[in-house]
Amino acid sequence: MTTVRPVDRLSSAEAADVLALAAAAEQADGVYPLSEDVLLRVRGGDGPHFLAFDGDRLAGYAFLDPEGSGELVVHPDHRRHGYGTALLTAAGAGPLRFWAHGDEPGAQAFARKNGFERVRVLWQMRRSLTEPLPDIPLPAGVTVRTFRPGHDEDAWLGVNSRAFAHHPEQGRWTRADLLLREAEPWFDQTGFLLAVDVTGTLIGFHWTKVHPASGDDPALGEIYVLGVDPAGHRRGLGAALSVAGLRHLAAQGLTVSNLYVDESNTAAVALYRRLGFDIYKTDINYFRP
Repeated sequence: MTTVRPVDRLSSAEAADVLALAAAAEQADGVYPLSEDVLLRVRGGDGPHFLAFDGDRLAGYAFLDPEGSGELVVHPDHRRHGYGTALLTAAGAGPLRFWAHGDEPGAQAFARKNGFERVRVLWQMRRSLTEPLPDIPLPAGVTVRTFRPGHDEDAWLGVNSRAFAHHPEQGRWTRADLLLREAEPWFDQTGFLLAVDVTGTLIGFHWTKVHPASGDDPALGEIYVLGVDPAGHRRGLGAALSVAGLRHLAAQGLTVSNLYVDESNTAAVALYRRLGFDIYKTDINYFRP
């Protein structure tokens, strides 16, 4: 019998079970089933979470944020036994959005069966860091310095919210979201580059992230978040910041860089293609009215 239990805050044991389930799904599917944001919430405990059980064994997991967007994964040993549908039912009857990491036939069939349609495509793009990078100078009067924890948070949040005003996730970041990432082991302020004008005002940024090697994947240097304040837009600043961050990653001995970008963001996709990035993987956002 399928049992689904909503949990506002995961215990350490429950979090460990969710992470073990996610690891099993990654091994079976070749792609990790949880985004960074959901992974942070699993580790931190904050919900709402939904746990599906086969007896006392965790068979499936879902997370749903207050906006009705979430992620769902079923253990490979328990698929096609109704656990995914049970998790959707527990999540509610209203409009729902769920991410599927990797554009897999199984996820496509599950979405169609449950009345979801694909509404958004997120590409992971990659390029070699051993290939030459173009020389793109910063605009006149602009310099780059590193992020200063305890000093730059408010300014960064302001630029981020304006740069991503129409982005469904990034533009909603709060101070708590930023501080949560500053506390992560991977955080490195030397790879968090800020562009400032002659008055010292923050006008753009390139936050990089290093992922350790895992399985067949080499260590990756990510363009984690790249943004330019539309209120003080300088032509070419985004491209110049991109190259500055990629040079920082290459100087650390990394050989591959990656990034995530919406298929619909044609300006960003064109920039990254000019810089030598190609599509590597695809994530799909499904919506049920």
